[in-house]
Amino acid sequence: MLNLVLFGPPGAGKGTQSERLIEKYGLVHLSTGDIFRANIKGETELGILAKSFIDKGQLVPDEVTINMLKSVVNENKGAKGFIFDGFPITTAQAEALDAFLQENNQSIQLMIALEVDETELENRLLKRAEVSGRADDADISIIRNRIKVYNQETTPVKGFYEKQNKLACIDGIGTINEITTRIFEQINAL
Repeated sequence: MLNLVLFGPPGAGKGTQSERLIEKYGLVHLSTGDIFRANIKGETELGILAKSFIDKGQLVPDEVTINMLKSVVNENKGAKGFIFDGFPITTAQAEALDAFLQENNQSIQLMIALEVDETELENRLLKRAEVSGRADDADISIIRNRIKVYNQETTPVKGFYEKQNKLACIDGIGTINEITTRIFEQINAL
């Protein structure tokens, strides 16, 4: 089983690269954002609970997020593996994910951290706003704040996987195919 954490700041290319990883390795993509939206739309017990926090502008507590992920993993028992996208974003979440996977005799094999400088991220997000119409990508001050929050609050998770020798930092600059090739090389070296 191949379990990956796809990591990087907003605009690093996680969505694009996850599509290629799914295609090549037959993995199940677990995006916390998608899982939240599906549970909220389906009005599941966890979805209603998550919505109560989101509606107040608060982060969904780790326990709720982890329970949602557990349910999706458990629904996909025959999967070849998973790509965790947007999770974990804190060391506590990484520890909880490890504990859950260990209960199922699994583990994370690799954290793929896409590294892109801030100027490039800003340019990519502004371009994405033009193409997709995403309002959160159209305002440079919002973009800069999202990158700042990522750097301050989320980047420490890399250290968690680095201590386990499971961190692969990937240069996220270049063509999509060049970046994909770098990722595949890291995974194939496992």
